[in-house]
Amino acid sequence: MTLTACSGAGGGSAAGGDANSINVLMVNNPQMEDLQKLTADNFTKDTGIKVNFTVLPENDVRAKISQEFSSQAGQYDVASLSNYEIPFYSANKWLAPLDDTVAKNPDFNQADILPAYTASLTGKDGKLYGEPFYGESSLLMYRKDIFEAKGLTMPANPTWDQVANLAAKADGAAPGMKGICLRGQPGWGQLFAPLTTVVNTFGGTWFDKDWNAKVNAPEFTAATQFYVDLVRNHGEAGAAQAGFTECLNNMTQGKTAMWYDASSAGGSLEAADSPVKGKIGYVQAPVKETKSSGWLWTWSWGVQAASKKQDAAGKFIAWASSSKYENLVASKLGWAKVPSGKRSSTYENADFQKAAPFFEAEKTAILNADPKNPGVQPRPAIGVQFVGIPEFADLGTTVSQGISSAIAGQGSVADALAKGQDAAQKVGDKYKSK
Repeated sequence: MTLTACSGAGGGSAAGGDANSINVLMVNNPQMEDLQKLTADNFTKDTGIKVNFTVLPENDVRAKISQEFSSQAGQYDVASLSNYEIPFYSANKWLAPLDDTVAKNPDFNQADILPAYTASLTGKDGKLYGEPFYGESSLLMYRKDIFEAKGLTMPANPTWDQVANLAAKADGAAPGMKGICLRGQPGWGQLFAPLTTVVNTFGGTWFDKDWNAKVNAPEFTAATQFYVDLVRNHGEAGAAQAGFTECLNNMTQGKTAMWYDASSAGGSLEAADSPVKGKIGYVQAPVKETKSSGWLWTWSWGVQAASKKQDAAGKFIAWASSSKYENLVASKLGWAKVPSGKRSSTYENADFQKAAPFFEAEKTAILNADPKNPGVQPRPAIGVQFVGIPEFADLGTTVSQGISSAIAGQGSVADALAKGQDAAQKVGDKYKSK
C-alpha cells in the first residue's frame, strides 16, 4: 500500500483534522498514478485542498472500498468506484449525490460526458452518484510490425477462431515472444472481465432471464475451455497470476504479439517513453455468435455519504474529471496519456486523435457496447463483463479461482464450472424468491 500526502507533510484524517484535507482511496492504474503526481502542484496549489491518496492493486482496493463504505466510518471521502458498484452502493445510501456539487458546475459541463456513463452512474432515485475519471471498452491490441514481418493479417473485426490461429502463428515470432496475453489472475474484475465477454459471444450467460444459473452449460463451458487452452498454449509465462498490469508490462516489453484487454491501455502503449509507441494496432473485441463483444467500464469517483468534507470532495472530483485536467495531462505527459473515454469533446480533439491511434476503435467499442443485451439471450440484470448484482463480486471471484487453477494446470474447467454452477444457483435462487 502506498499512502501519499500530496501536499507534503501533514494531511489529516478525513474524519477530522484539517478541514482542507481529503482522503482518496483508488486503484493503482497508470491514469491514477499520473493524477497522484499532478495533484499537489495544480489542484492543491489552486484550491488549498490537500489530497491524501491511498493507492492499492485492483483486487485489494475493491475489498477495502467495500469495507470502508459499507461501515460508513468516514475515513475516506472519495474512492474510485465503477459502474458495477455505484448502482447498489447508492441504493444502500453509502454515497452522496453529486448533482449539486459537481454536475451543476458550469465549468464541468456534464452534457459533455458520454450518455452511457451518466446513465450507468445514476441511482434508481434519479440522482447522480458518480463521475467518470476515464471510460473504456475492450479491444484486441497487436504488434503491427511483427504481423507484417510474419506475413499475418489482422481483420478489423476478428473472430476468436481467427485470433487463436494468429496466436499460434505469432508465437515465437521474436525471441521470448508469446502469441497472446490474457488475464489469468483470479478475481471477478481480473480473469472474468475478459472471460465473461468471451462467454457472451460464445452464446453463454451466467443466468437466464429467470435467474437459472448457466455456468456449466455447454456454451459457458466451451468459451471457458477455449480461453484456458488459448492462454495455456500460446499465452504469457505465469498466466495464472497475470492481470491487467502484468499483460501491459508484457506488451510494452515486447513479450507478446497480441493482447485482449481494456482500451484504456492504449494511453500507456502510446506514451512518449513506451518502447512500442506507434507499433500497436487496435481492433474490435473478437466475436463468435454476436456482432460485438467489448465491455463497458468506467473508473469513476464517488463520495462517501459519511464524509464531513463533501464540498471539498466535490471540488476534487470536478477537477479530476474535467476537460481542464485532461488538458493538464496533455501538456505535462502528452495527449496519449489523457484519461479519455468519457467526454465527447476529447474524441473530437485533433491533438488527441493524432496522439492516440486507438481513439476511433475505442469510441466505436464504447458506443457499441450494450449492457442490457450483451449476448444472445435476455438477461435478468445489466452488465457486459459482470452481472449487475452485489453478489457477483464474490461469485465471480470464487469461480475464477478454479479457472485460474486450470490455467496453471492444476485442475479442470469442468470441475471449476460444476462448483461454480452450485454457487451461482444459490445466488439465483435468492433472486427468484424476490
